[in-house]
Amino acid sequence: MKNSKPDKKIGNMPSGLLSFLIRDIPIHGDLILAPMDGYSDLPFRSLCRELGSAMSYTEFINALDILNGHPYLPEKLAFRPEERPVVYQIYDNDPNRLLAAALRLQERQPDIIDINLGCSVRTISGRGAGAGLLRDPEKIAVIFQALTHALQIPVTAKIRLGWDEASRNYRQVARLLEDNGAAAIAVHGRTRAQGLCGQADWDAIAEIRLAVSIPVIANGDVLTVADIERIKVHTGCPAVMIGRGAIGNPWIFSRLDRDQVPPEAVRRIIRSHLERMCDFYGPEHGLVWFRKHTTRYLRPYALSAEMRQQLVTTEKVDEFLSLIDLVFQTTP
Repeated sequence: MKNSKPDKKIGNMPSGLLSFLIRDIPIHGDLILAPMDGYSDLPFRSLCRELGSAMSYTEFINALDILNGHPYLPEKLAFRPEERPVVYQIYDNDPNRLLAAALRLQERQPDIIDINLGCSVRTISGRGAGAGLLRDPEKIAVIFQALTHALQIPVTAKIRLGWDEASRNYRQVARLLEDNGAAAIAVHGRTRAQGLCGQADWDAIAEIRLAVSIPVIANGDVLTVADIERIKVHTGCPAVMIGRGAIGNPWIFSRLDRDQVPPEAVRRIIRSHLERMCDFYGPEHGLVWFRKHTTRYLRPYALSAEMRQQLVTTEKVDEFLSLIDLVFQTTP
């Protein structure tokens, strides 16, 4: 495959400016790729980092898998030096396992350990991990007191507003986190019950920002460049975490909406992203796992059903790249 690199950083992006500190770690830039299971792997993180994401969160990792040595760990935990600051995000419902897993991860020299208090998936939150911990604030306090005393690196959290509308305990949780040593909080402005439905509550994020003195990172319903500025003004937060809005548009970290990106730039990023996937996972798996990105990159274009089917079923990298070239030869 021909070597290809992403486009240089473009747009009105303050990535060189110091936005805030996570304890003693400077964060240069105000936009951050969210940890997303199945998406925030090394290939996509590194691409977004080059386009302006200010730090790299891994996909969440089960503390049990860390302690038991799951075969996927080398891929989940790999990162490039240029991705720093790097954050390992872990989840569990047991304070002792979380502590043991965090101590083991610290040996790999990440910059930060983040505890997932926001995953709404039933298999995780239903057993008391992820957003399930929001139902037990005292356990959250125990977890953070243990980790912040034992670890040499900062410990942070990503939370939701509560389990459901009847238990929106975000102010209590935020204060407990700060009181027990958390160095920053990322807040998804929805409850566990909402999942990704409904509207993110930016007012609640603003309340959290005023309730604590540690940095608060705003997350939820940031799909356009205009949303970035709106949520920053609305919440007063120093940084914005972007999840779904970055899939198919990593240029959002360069403060570009998708309709501002010319087709040739899209083609180059597709080639670069696929190359990273194939280098990291191997050609066969890299191409298969790139398919979910393909559909998002090409969503704005009027492709025939036959072309879309070919793109998501071809098993050879060269054939895929030929199809991509054909798409962009015929795209206005």
